[in-house]
Amino acid sequence: MSPPLLTGMIAVNSVSKFYGSVVAVSEVSFAIDQGVTALLGPNGAGKSTLFRMLCGLTPASRGTLRVLGEDPRRDRDVRGSIGLVPQQDALFDHLTATEFVAVAARTQGVDAVDIDRVVRWALEQVDLHDVGFKPVGQFSKGMRQRVKVAAALVNDPQILVLDEPLTGLDPVQRRRMIALFHRLGDEGRCVLVSSHVLDEVARLGSNVLVVAQGRLIARGDYRDLRELMDDRPHRIRLGSSDPRRLATALVGHGLVSSLTLHDSHVVVETLDVDALGRQLAPIAVDLGVRLDEVHSLDDDLESVFRYLVEGR
Repeated sequence: MSPPLLTGMIAVNSVSKFYGSVVAVSEVSFAIDQGVTALLGPNGAGKSTLFRMLCGLTPASRGTLRVLGEDPRRDRDVRGSIGLVPQQDALFDHLTATEFVAVAARTQGVDAVDIDRVVRWALEQVDLHDVGFKPVGQFSKGMRQRVKVAAALVNDPQILVLDEPLTGLDPVQRRRMIALFHRLGDEGRCVLVSSHVLDEVARLGSNVLVVAQGRLIARGDYRDLRELMDDRPHRIRLGSSDPRRLATALVGHGLVSSLTLHDSHVVVETLDVDALGRQLAPIAVDLGVRLDEVHSLDDDLESVFRYLVEGR
């Protein structure tokens, strides 16, 4: 008996995409609703292919995709509810930012009387309203990314599909764009953002889909994903006034399985992080050793991703 189909604003059920003998996406299933979801994976993992299928630009070879309950490949109305920011940097460089976004608005069927207002609003969302008169060919990489986001907003989409939208942005603009994505999600939109940059995904939010080699290998809050690694030693950096004495005591209490000693800290590995947490402070007090830092080196996306993809 087949499992019940997943449902949501975006629902992907056992989807595969083949290009001849090449498998770009293999048996991917997930469902997401409003809010921000991050799609994490290295370049070539199948993220862009999945996005093209979600937007109806290419058919699935197998399985089903539904956006707002409809097939985006066949339903024109649902395609009009999707805003896409492609990874490709192909813009009409001779157009001004205002003209470029206006073309997107006309393409999406925005009423002629509303185009000026919609274009102005879209450019304001990405902090480009002051340079709307400049040709996009004169824009930096980050500004070009932002004008693509503005173009994706003109139809007030319920679904936003953003393929590596933060590439080329400076830290300030990256924070502002992430805040924009969350604001759009809080308004009831489903915002799906891809990235291969781990730090970006950690900032995008708690709902993470991890893909590698065309497969969905994990999903959830990356801190929850860390629980998948509980059979692996946890790595913790302990800053101390006397790291050698502290390390010796921890070994004597059987709390660590290995360690690396440094001048101002020690990096320990433990299979029982709870026991270490309970006993660390009392041991330091008994030794008269000051603890300056207790920092987990595994509760980050890079560790989770490396474990899930490479098994280490």
